[in-house]
Amino acid sequence: MNIPQDLRYSKDHEWVRVEGDVAVVGITDFAQSELGDIVFVEVETEDETLEVDAVFGTIEAVKTVSDMFMPIAGTVIALNAELEDNPALINEDPYGAGWVIKIKLEEGAGMDHLMSAEAYAAEVG
Repeated sequence: MNIPQDLRYSKDHEWVRVEGDVAVVGITDFAQSELGDIVFVEVETEDETLEVDAVFGTIEAVKTVSDMFMPIAGTVIALNAELEDNPALINEDPYGAGWVIKIKLEEGAGMDHLMSAEAYAAEVG
């Protein structure tokens, strides 16, 4: 299982990479492997400001549908349009081409509640 050291992780299996005042968010390699073949991603929260743990979208695999939760507070400013035609990018490259949303960070949006790679690895065992 791949758990990049430079990312932060939520208890709901989202990852966060901060790029200035924007955070890129996706689901972890562990989450995509548990879901199986991803067939559809829906995000209808673009331009909405959401709190931590708010649902920002859903991800559908062959056997299940799961909510995706905001790992940090902010405004959803972009979604990965590539996922519309190729949701399997999440299975193929969850930390790269399979990113899901970009969030404009709220001022003072803390990341202290997010886990380091080591803590997330311990969490998923």
